[in-house]
Amino acid sequence: MEYPRPHFDRSHSWSSLNGDWDFRADTEQGYDRTITVPFAWETPASGIEAHWLPVAWYRRTFTVPAGWAGQRVVLQFGAVHHEATVWVNDVEVARHRGGYTPFEADITDALRPGDDQEVVVRVSAPLDKREIAHGKQRSIPRDDFDGVCFTPSSGIWQSVWLEARPATHLAGLKLRPSEGLDAIEVEARVGGTAEATLALRLRGTDVTVEVPVVNGLAETVIPVAEPRLWSPDDPHLYHVDATLTSADGTDTVAAYTGLRRIEVIGEDLYLNGARLFVRGVLDQGYWPLTGITPPDDAALRRDLELAAEAGYNLVRKHLKLEDPRFAHHADVLGMLVWAEPAATGRFSADSVAAFEEQVAPMVERDGNSPAIIIWGLYNEEWGLDWDIPGDPAKQRATAQAYDLLKALDPSRPAVDNSGWTHVRTDLLDWHYYDESAASWGRTVAALVNGEQDDFPVKLGPDFVVRKKLAGSPDQPLRGLPNLNSEYGTGFTSVERGWQLRWQTQELRRHDRVAGYVYTELYDIEHESAGLLDFERRAKDLGGVNPADANATTTLVLDVVPVAPGRDVLSETGEVSVPVRISHHGAEPVNGHLHTAWTPVLGATPAAPGAEGPWIEAKPFLLSGAAEVRARLPEGWTSGRLHLALVSDGAVVARSAVDVDSHTDFVIGDNR
Repeated sequence: MEYPRPHFDRSHSWSSLNGDWDFRADTEQGYDRTITVPFAWETPASGIEAHWLPVAWYRRTFTVPAGWAGQRVVLQFGAVHHEATVWVNDVEVARHRGGYTPFEADITDALRPGDDQEVVVRVSAPLDKREIAHGKQRSIPRDDFDGVCFTPSSGIWQSVWLEARPATHLAGLKLRPSEGLDAIEVEARVGGTAEATLALRLRGTDVTVEVPVVNGLAETVIPVAEPRLWSPDDPHLYHVDATLTSADGTDTVAAYTGLRRIEVIGEDLYLNGARLFVRGVLDQGYWPLTGITPPDDAALRRDLELAAEAGYNLVRKHLKLEDPRFAHHADVLGMLVWAEPAATGRFSADSVAAFEEQVAPMVERDGNSPAIIIWGLYNEEWGLDWDIPGDPAKQRATAQAYDLLKALDPSRPAVDNSGWTHVRTDLLDWHYYDESAASWGRTVAALVNGEQDDFPVKLGPDFVVRKKLAGSPDQPLRGLPNLNSEYGTGFTSVERGWQLRWQTQELRRHDRVAGYVYTELYDIEHESAGLLDFERRAKDLGGVNPADANATTTLVLDVVPVAPGRDVLSETGEVSVPVRISHHGAEPVNGHLHTAWTPVLGATPAAPGAEGPWIEAKPFLLSGAAEVRARLPEGWTSGRLHLALVSDGAVVARSAVDVDSHTDFVIGDNR
């Protein structure tokens, strides 16, 4: 079994309490059911599958390992939704509010002689979640955004375990890369009263640094010779072994980080001094039988691998503080992460406080992760009643959350209110959904070029508002990185594949765009917006390979497509397609464009086809157009023209256009 907290690792001295616990609803007298921890009680995996249960109780016995004698025994909870009260042997040891943040209890003084100890947990999971942090969990009464919410996940939904440590112990270990990326800056927090000394060893080297603890804090710098920077191409990690020595004993914790720098410079993002274009995908962290808990550790890693296979270099973990092993796998695999807390539902002093209570634990728990390059906060004014522009109090709450986060971690860019009206932000991101390829392209161009500063948002079947990019006169509309951080439309999977290809190419058309986040990686319950289904199986995307749309090098066609299967109409079957290159590699790229035909919606052929015109592009500059001319094969009335850029014998970019000679038949309205 994997240790649950890889960024603060005390796995040499732990014992898992996952597995079978006794369970009863608050209205029941006896523990006559068994629940599997850590799966929410709504899920089939829990063995309970109870819905809209406001209060329930957990109970189990446990044994403290004999080798822990003389140490303090600590009970750890990864996350419990929403409010937990914990007793050990009838002694209350902890109370915690907040369904996504970890907590612990020193239970040593509650232990009794003998082997068998008992722990009882009472969990309150309010049906009305609107003033608590609940993310995408459904509420009764419902949230304004109920249509995109899912089955609640209540109770113990992350791991529970025991740890042993001395009375004077390491309570936190913050690791950050130095400004010069040649050292690791360390801040260690120490709990307990004994005088202590901290030794830090850079694993795999002979570098050891010793530092005294003063007023519960130890700060130092670990130099790194010949530093190797962390990046998606080389996700190298530096592990630090921390040993705290005092009269109470020795405490050892392992942690790690990567040497990397994420910067906002003007309208661009830079990673380790190199220009970064974000190719992201939304990941909401739900599974069919287990809710917001992954079925196993491999499932977290697999979702990241699936995102990488689809061409993405970033995953936005949406409205959820995910199990910390998710960030760990991203660190190891080299997948960039946009992390954000769970949303509340309605605006009030209590809801603002509940939202902000997540910020410090988020940074404390996951801040060592080099993969996390963006912190998010509010999303689309959820918990702000969709009304930042109309209420100064909501503007203040948004700015306050940003200031809180930046005070804790100034090293990463932060987004105050993703997608809609910004008050104080490091990234100017926007969420824009549009079924029309033509109006999509026009609106994206107008937003990027500064011709308009708002865009339409459909809040209901007949309710469309125009959302401004900024809701405060102090928030600039230009001079920051510009990202579309939610997009993607289409009722069927074929339509979604079509929109993915054409909408993504329009985002690649504009050099001022710093990146995008597609909605989304996989379906969830009733929401069928994924590239994959809920079981993470591939869907029929009409011959579109997402990896081609999201590649480092892509083709941008000067075409306004008509409809799926009928991108271009031509009575004669002849087409002339201007083709450009969007290239985000370190060096220029060039080569010949090649063409090949298949039936409409056909998959990419193995061979690139006939050689066509030469084209070249510089990094992060859209190339000029090369004209590709082609004719439908003899006897064909329609077909898919596949385009491939071949450079040094390898295909480095692909796209396609469906050609139809039946011009008397028009599908849809693409104005």
